[in-house]
Amino acid sequence: MPSDESCILAPEPMVFVDLETSGANFANDRIIEVGLVEVDPDGVREWSVLVNPEVPLSPFITNLTGISEAMLRPAPTFREIAQELLDRLRGRLFVAHNARFDYGFLKGEFGRLGVDFRLPSLCTVKLSRKLYPEHHRHNLDTLVERHGLAAGGGRHRALTDARLLWSLWQCWHRQLPASTIRDAVGAIVGRPDLPPQLDASALDDLPEAAGAYAFYGEDDGLLLTRRSVNLRREVLGHFAAGSRDKAIRRETWRIDWRDAAGELGARLHELRFKRSAPPPPASAKGATPRRLPVDELCSWQLQPHAPGDYRPRLVFGEELDFAVANDLFGIYTNRREAQRSLRVLADAHQLCHKQLGIEQAVAACSAYRQKNCRGACIGKEAAAQHGARLLSALARVRIRSWPYRGPVAVIERDDFGMRQDIHLIDRWRLLGTVQNEAELQALLAAGPSQEDFDPEVYRIVSRFLSAGKVLVRPLTAFSP
Repeated sequence: MPSDESCILAPEPMVFVDLETSGANFANDRIIEVGLVEVDPDGVREWSVLVNPEVPLSPFITNLTGISEAMLRPAPTFREIAQELLDRLRGRLFVAHNARFDYGFLKGEFGRLGVDFRLPSLCTVKLSRKLYPEHHRHNLDTLVERHGLAAGGGRHRALTDARLLWSLWQCWHRQLPASTIRDAVGAIVGRPDLPPQLDASALDDLPEAAGAYAFYGEDDGLLLTRRSVNLRREVLGHFAAGSRDKAIRRETWRIDWRDAAGELGARLHELRFKRSAPPPPASAKGATPRRLPVDELCSWQLQPHAPGDYRPRLVFGEELDFAVANDLFGIYTNRREAQRSLRVLADAHQLCHKQLGIEQAVAACSAYRQKNCRGACIGKEAAAQHGARLLSALARVRIRSWPYRGPVAVIERDDFGMRQDIHLIDRWRLLGTVQNEAELQALLAAGPSQEDFDPEVYRIVSRFLSAGKVLVRPLTAFSP
C-alpha cells in the first residue's frame, strides 16, 4: 500500500545517495561503496553494496570508513552492479550532500562503461542554506547535531549517511511548510521553461562548475557568450520564470559550454567562444575584436635619445615579438589608435608634443602655447625630468616581458579540490589546457607555439599571474 507520509514527503520519486570512494579525484579514484534510500508513493526501500574499485586503497580511506582492501576483494566491480544501480536511480530525483561529488563519481563510472548517465540532482548543502540562511555551516556533521539526528551506525559508511539524508529531509518537513521546501527545491534543481526548439535533455549535463557558455541561433550565429562560476545556475537562469531574457529564449536553438577549474580557464573558454563566431560589424559596440593580424598590432617602444631622455617609437608585431621585447607600452589595433592614445596621454600629463614626436615644431609646441606643456620643447624643463614623467605616465600600460626562461604550467584547482586544469603557456601563448601530467608532456613534446603574440590571451594570463591566484610551475625551455 502507498504510504500517505511518503506521498507528502516525496511528491516525485526520490533517491537519497551516498558514496564512499578511494579518493576525491574523479579521474583516478573509484567508488568503493554505494548506499541508497529510495522514496516514492510505494514507500521507502534501502540498498547498499561494497564495490571492488580495482585500485589500491589508502590507509587514510580505510581509517576514515572502516572499509579495508580485504573487504573489497570479493566484492563485485562497478561493471557488475551497474545495471541494477542504474535501474534503481533512473526516473528519480538524485539527492546527495555535496551532490556534485557523488553525481560526478557516478557519471564518471558509468561513462567508463559507455553509459550516458543523466538525472536531475538536488544538493542538500544548498537546500540547507536556502532553508536556514541564518546558519553559516551546513556540513553533514553540523546538520546532524543541529537537528538532533541519530546516526545509527558509523559515519562515513554509505548507507548510514544516505539514511541521515532521509532523516534530515523528514526533519525539515516537520519544521517547515512543505511549500517552502518545494519552492527551494525548485530553485535549486532548476527545471526551467525551455523553448520548444531546445532539447531539454541536452542541458542535463550542465555542471555546477566554473566555465563559459554560448547561445546560438537558428543559423548557428552566436547570440551570447559569458563566463560564470556556476554554469548550470547561470545558463538555466536565462529560462527561469520571471527572466527578462525573452529574446534569448525565443531565438536560442543551441547551447554549448566548456567547464573549467576556475576563473582563468573560464575566461580563456569565453575568449575561444568569441573567437569562433563570425566577425561582428565594425560598428558593433563592445565587441571583442577577432585576433589581430600581426602587421596591424602595434605598441610604443621607448628608446633613449640622450641620458634620461626617452622618445617613443611605434613598433609593429611583424618587427618583433611583443612577448619578449623590452620597453613596450600599450597594445593597439592600428597606427591611428596608437597615435590618438599617445596624444590623450600627453594632454593628461602635460607632456611635450614635440618631445613625443606628435608634432614637428621648430620652437614651442602647441601644448606649451596652450599652457599644457612644461616647456621641454624650449629647454624650460630638463629632458631627463620630462623622460621621468613620461615613464611614470606610461607605467600603467607597460607590456610585461615574458618573465620565465621557458614555458610554464599554470595550475588552477576548483574550490572542492576535485578538478585541476593545467594551462601550458609559453611567451604569453596558450599552448593548451590539460588535466594530468601525461597530457602535459604530450603538449610539451609538440614544441613551442608558432602563433603570433595574442594581446587578449596576454591580458588574461598576465592579470592572473600578477594577482598570484594560480600556481606556476616553470618547465624546461624548448630546444632551440
